[in-house]
Order: sequence, then C-alpha cells, then structure tokens
Amino acid sequence: MSNKFANFISYSKVKYSVMKKPILTLLSIIIISFSFAQKYSVTSPDNNLIANISFDNYITFHVMYKGEIVIEESLIDMVVSPGPIFSDSPIIEKVNKKHVDEEIHPVIKQKSAIIHDNYNEITINTNHYFGLTFRAYNDGIAYRFFGSFQDSISIVDEQFNITFPYGATALFPKENSMVSHYERMYVPVKPDTLNHKDFCSLPLYVKSGKTSIIITESDLYDYPGMFLCGTESSGFKAKFPNRVIKAEARNGSDRNQILRSSSSTMAYTKGSRTFPWRIMIMSDEDKKLVESNLVFQLARPLEIDDPSWIVPGKVAWDWYNANNIYGVDFESGINTDTYKYYIDFASEYGLEYIILDEGWSKSTTIIDKPNPDINIEELVSYGKKKNVGLILWVLWEPLDSNMEVLALYHDWGIKGVKVDFMQRTDQYMVNYYERVAQEAAKNKLLVDFHGAYKPSGLRRAYPNVLTYEGLKGAENNKWSSLITPEHNVTLPFIRMVAGPMDYTPGAMNNANEKNHQVIWTRPISIGTRCHQVAMYVVYESPLQMLCESPSAYYNEKETTEFISKIPTTWDETIAIDGKVGEYIIVARRNGDNWYIGGMTNSESRNLTIDLSFLEKAEYKLILMKDGKNVDKFAQDFNINNLPVNNSSNLKIKLAAGGGFAAILSKK
Repeated sequence: MSNKFANFISYSKVKYSVMKKPILTLLSIIIISFSFAQKYSVTSPDNNLIANISFDNYITFHVMYKGEIVIEESLIDMVVSPGPIFSDSPIIEKVNKKHVDEEIHPVIKQKSAIIHDNYNEITINTNHYFGLTFRAYNDGIAYRFFGSFQDSISIVDEQFNITFPYGATALFPKENSMVSHYERMYVPVKPDTLNHKDFCSLPLYVKSGKTSIIITESDLYDYPGMFLCGTESSGFKAKFPNRVIKAEARNGSDRNQILRSSSSTMAYTKGSRTFPWRIMIMSDEDKKLVESNLVFQLARPLEIDDPSWIVPGKVAWDWYNANNIYGVDFESGINTDTYKYYIDFASEYGLEYIILDEGWSKSTTIIDKPNPDINIEELVSYGKKKNVGLILWVLWEPLDSNMEVLALYHDWGIKGVKVDFMQRTDQYMVNYYERVAQEAAKNKLLVDFHGAYKPSGLRRAYPNVLTYEGLKGAENNKWSSLITPEHNVTLPFIRMVAGPMDYTPGAMNNANEKNHQVIWTRPISIGTRCHQVAMYVVYESPLQMLCESPSAYYNEKETTEFISKIPTTWDETIAIDGKVGEYIIVARRNGDNWYIGGMTNSESRNLTIDLSFLEKAEYKLILMKDGKNVDKFAQDFNINNLPVNNSSNLKIKLAAGGGFAAILSKK
C-alpha cells in the first residue's frame, strides 16, 4: 500500500469518528479521489516552484521544485466545532488568483532595508464558511486556511500531514515535552524511522532529493504553535498543545509549572479570521535559506503608530559572566557600583544598553521594587548621561499578573524588558506574547523573549520585539559541552531562518574541543576567538549581546574594539557560501560599509571569497582571523589591514572550530 493511501486511511478513521459517519472503504476513497477531484495550481514568479492543490474527499497538495517532486501528496484539513470538517465535500464557490510584486520597508532592518515581496497567490473559497490561500514565492510555498463563521469556534484539530519522497532526511530538534524552552540539538534522522511519540519543535530542516526545505509558520496569533511528529512513513504530521485550563507552580517553583488540566480543543477563537501560515522555504543551495525573509513577509503589517523610538543596538550582559569583575575598588555583585561599571564599559565602546538580569528586583515575583542594593533611579540617571539605556529581566508569570508594571518601568526611564521562562506555546501563551508586545509598545519598551518559542511573525506587527532565544545558545557553556562549532554552523540555516536569535555571543574564554572545561562562573566556549567574533556578522539579532565580563573585554581591547564596530542591523545581506552543519560565509552591508563573517565546524578550511559584490571603489579591509598558534591556544588571532576592490579574491584559512570577520570601508 502506498504511503499516500496509508495516510488517507489513517486520517479517515479520525475524520469520520468525529463526524459520526461510516468509514469509507479504500475502493470508495480511490473512486471519489479520481472521479470528483477539483485541481488547482500556483507557480512561483521564476517558474521553479509549483504547488498543485486538490479538493476531493480530502484536501491535498504536492510541490515540484525545478522539475522534481520534493513534497509528495500531503493532506491538510481543519476540524472545528460547531461546523463541518473543512474537507467534508466542500463546494468551490470562487477562485481568485493574483500576482504581487512590491517592496516592504521593515522598521527594523534585521536582514535588509528593502524586502522584495514577489509572489503568485490563489485563494479558494468554499460553501463551508472557510477558504484556503496558497502563495508561491521564488524561495518557498506557503498556505493558510481562513474562516468566515459568524460566531466564535473551537478548533478541534488541524491536519498538516506532509510527505516526502523516499530517502529524505531531516535535522530533527527533538522535544520531550510541549512544555519546553525550545533549546534543542538538531538530530539527523530519516523520517520513516520516527513514530507519533517522536516529535519536534519548529523550524525543521528536511533534505528532499537535492532540495533543502525549512518548515515553519508565521502570523501566529490567538492560536497554538505547531509541532511535528513522526508517522512511520516518509513524512511528518502536525501536533498541537491543547488549551490550558489550569496551571500550578511545580513544587513551589517561581518559574516551572504543572499543567493540571486542559480541554480537548486547541483553541477557542473568532470564527471569521485567518489562521497561521504553514511555510516551506526551499532552495537547492543551503546558503540561500539564510537570505529568506518569508516568515517576515507572511506576517501581519505594522501595528504601532509611531515606531521611531525603537533603537536596536548592542548590550553588555551580566548573567553569563556571573558579574566576574576585577581590578576595581568595590565588591562586585548585584549592586549599584557594579552596574555603573557596566555602564562605563558600554559607554566607552558605544554599546546602547546594559541588562540587569535576575537579581535586580526585590524578588523574582516582586518586580515593581528593586533589590535594596540596586538604586534604579541613580543607574538610569547615570546611564542617561553616558547615553546607555537599561533593560530589566522579568519572569513571565509575575509580569502576566502585573502588566501595569511596564508603565512603572517607563516612568523609571527603563528602555526594555527581557521576559523569561514562558516554556509553552499553547493559545494562552501565544496571546501572552502579543499582550507583552502591545503593552511594551505603549510604554516605549523594547522586548527580548527568553525561554521562548521561535519567532513567528510578531516582530513585524510589533517591531519593539527585537529578538528571541528559542535556541541552544552560549549560556549552555556554563553547564555543558553541547555548544560545538557544528551546532553553531547549523543554527543559521535552520533556527535563524525563522527570525532573530539571542544566542548571546562574545565569549572571551575560548578553548578547542580537546581541552574544553565546564565552569559555571567562568564559562568557556568551544572554538576559536574568531569563531565568536564572526557571530556578530553571521548571527542576526537587532539586540545583540556581549556576554563576557567588562573586565575581560577591557583586557582584550583589540577584540572588543573590533566587535564594537559591527552593527546590529543591515541594509543588505548576501550569503556567499555555506552548507548546513559545515561552514557559513555571510556578507552584510550597513550604509557604505560591508562586513563579512565566516565560521566552520570542527574541520579546518581554506576559503576563497569573491568580492565582486562590492561597488567599483577601493576599500580598506580590516581582517580578524585565526592566529598561527590557534590549534594550541584557541584565543590566538591576527588583525590585518588590506586594500581590496571588487576584483579581489580574499583567501583565508580557518582553523578547526575557527572563524573570521572583516570590516570593509571605502577609502
């Protein structure tokens, strides 16, 4: 039996048990499928991508890319109450097609100042108070359902059963629970080895033939986030958290919860609305995934009247380095003198912000009063004189109970909040993210979401949401050896495709894998110093951290000065080369200056970089690269000045776990 009909038979059991109808025989399914199917298609502007959609007893689609089937017949559907199952013999009432070719000018230039929004679209309306929209872009396919029900509805289930040709492989961010920080390793798997108990968060990377595919979602609001689980065939199916009815603290914890009960539905929502976009970003070159803006393009437009107050920038961060300050005449810790020192450091190197992480408030649950050792008024005033703003860390639940505290923070002169430990993506929590974004925007506060699911479009509507964690980042150096160079050169091709990531780079204690140690208060990164510096070009985050102690940065002025010159927003991005899990080279432009960053896994590489993307002009290139003795001492590096132009080829050797960064300015 083919995978297609096996999936259909499995689905028919679910579908008709809900509808209280007899299960059709396989013969009936085949007859209906081939006798009454209504077929539609949509093609990308460059004609390389085509999605074929079929309405019969099921709603299915399959996708061809450059003449090859990369997604086989895949079933999609929704079950709502009250109302019909969407695929239950709908009558097509109207089909609209359109072509869009326009520009988007994002408020925050995470990747580029101008996004070319070019796609073909088909919208199919039915008599069942629902419809379906497919879009084909040059770099991917996306679809979503929409409803026109008069009253609110319960979402019982959404089907997204995606099937790939035999032989497909995936990098699977496996989850153990849907209560998660979404900080997973990417495990190589063959989809047909996974069952329904094996599930992952998004984004998911799939290699289908020669094509790399990222599966994720956008325009997620008033609806739970999607997971994917195995099907024991060559594909995955959607899995969603149900609505949370009751949550209790786990053993008195201030941040971990037990979800005591949940309803049998995913969401209760307006019946007249659009549902999240299901996105499949595609390329036959891994590097092109890095350039994609599809998650942003498919999100809701700006909902802030005047976003001019939003200022991206770099941040001096305290928690990673455990306030290990030395060479000063005061005792370091969570106190006013220590944070004045952070402000002095930030001011000297042109950093826009410092973060006061856990410990600044009277307690983790009392977030409207500072720790007695912290004078917020004095720090805000001191920072203002030095053009450095303050960002405060808060747990999500105390903020949920006291959202008015954001107005208090604004009155204090605070510039932003880092909200942590959400660990869920059910409907309530998705709505919580939006409430935080809205209330923060009203009070002119930036937002950094930690303990968070991946970006899913909220940052376009609320550009004060500058960055998300939702990845296994540098903080893991404090307790593990999992943050390897391989992991670091996997992230840009998968997690970063969804949006900005608060990896928190900038470690100054660096070691090769063979001599790495785990030290909580003096964390050490795996890989070279230049591997860390390259992250400031390669990794996208408009709010970019410097994780190390200011004392360490003062002692390493060459590195610190180099990092301080790298912006956090970009007018243009070019992925020069790369392969997931192996290496990456990215060039980015800010104004007239170009910045190039390269990173490799545990293999050394000799790279030749063609600079023909430059304008016809003479440039001064400042190059920071792995030193001659970096194999013995991972912190070794060289900084050189070179004249280059658009006819130049830059030749660089990367050490194992190494990297480089270059700053190019016109002469």
